[in-house]
Amino acid sequence: MSITTHERPGVYSQYDASTVVSSSGSGQTVGIAALCEEGTAGTLYTFTRYEDASAVFGAEEQMTELIRLLLLNGAARVKAVPVEDADGYEEAFAVLEREEDIAVVVCDSDSIDVQQDLRDSVEAASANRRERIAVVRGKSNDPVTNLTNFAAAINSERVVLTAPLDEKAGAAVAAAVAGAIAGERDPAVPLGGAELKGIGALQAQYGDADIDTLVRGGVTPVERVAGVVSVVRGVTTRTKSGQAADATWRELTTIRIVDDVIPTIRNSLRSRFRRSKNTEQSRGAIRSQVILELENKLAQEIITGYENVTVTADAENPTVCVVEFSFTVAHGLNQIWLSAHITV
Repeated sequence: MSITTHERPGVYSQYDASTVVSSSGSGQTVGIAALCEEGTAGTLYTFTRYEDASAVFGAEEQMTELIRLLLLNGAARVKAVPVEDADGYEEAFAVLEREEDIAVVVCDSDSIDVQQDLRDSVEAASANRRERIAVVRGKSNDPVTNLTNFAAAINSERVVLTAPLDEKAGAAVAAAVAGAIAGERDPAVPLGGAELKGIGALQAQYGDADIDTLVRGGVTPVERVAGVVSVVRGVTTRTKSGQAADATWRELTTIRIVDDVIPTIRNSLRSRFRRSKNTEQSRGAIRSQVILELENKLAQEIITGYENVTVTADAENPTVCVVEFSFTVAHGLNQIWLSAHITV
């Protein structure tokens, strides 16, 4: 801020105004890879305000608009990697893959090859203790059957495919959904019904039969009702195990709960048992800590139960102890059925 100085004693003031969109600070970090003519391709930029992204990339770039939607819908921070052309996505995904604090990744491409690369990157990062999910868009104006085929080609519990709209709004909806996921701190709360801010009119409107087909086929549809755009139901693209139909991972809340419970226990044990002996006493303390964390998740209604918590020394490696447990995820409330018995 520049200040005009005066010689007269007194209290002076000035002000300015801008349409700043900034993070609330309570959500999670989202990574984005998108085509952008400004900035340096393959370079990581971090933003918590739309104004800062606009200064770097320019207000007219689609990347800037997608960052605005991410922040507006709940992302606490956005880590953005500009992409110069279609060949640059793989490099951008590799940059984001190395970041430890990203919870959701989104890209603007509707190419199945690019989205499969993103799927592979997200799965690789998750396998290396940097758990995350991806949100991708369908192709513009695709019919419902094409969308479900698109989801089947991805088939991952870590990828959410949003229903397509027009060419511009498709990427916007994916970004808004990614922001909404990042903004929801309770992983057991279903995404269905979440309002998507900053999204205008939608070209595609689906009837109940189409919604049924999309959800069962691993597609997350959105709709506009009374001027409000919202998610109908949040699902992942994982609909099969091998060639067999499998709805185990269909609900988005399932993988989000897993990504909440497992890292929480892992981080808790890592901080408390960094330099410990593999003795019966230490293993008992580890078991107690695991139970404590599971009890916390139970109290938060993230899980509905747990059992079989055991900690044993590995038979082949005396420096390793094996922790085993099972838990049941809490299920979101998607429907309420009324059964009325009427006497006339």
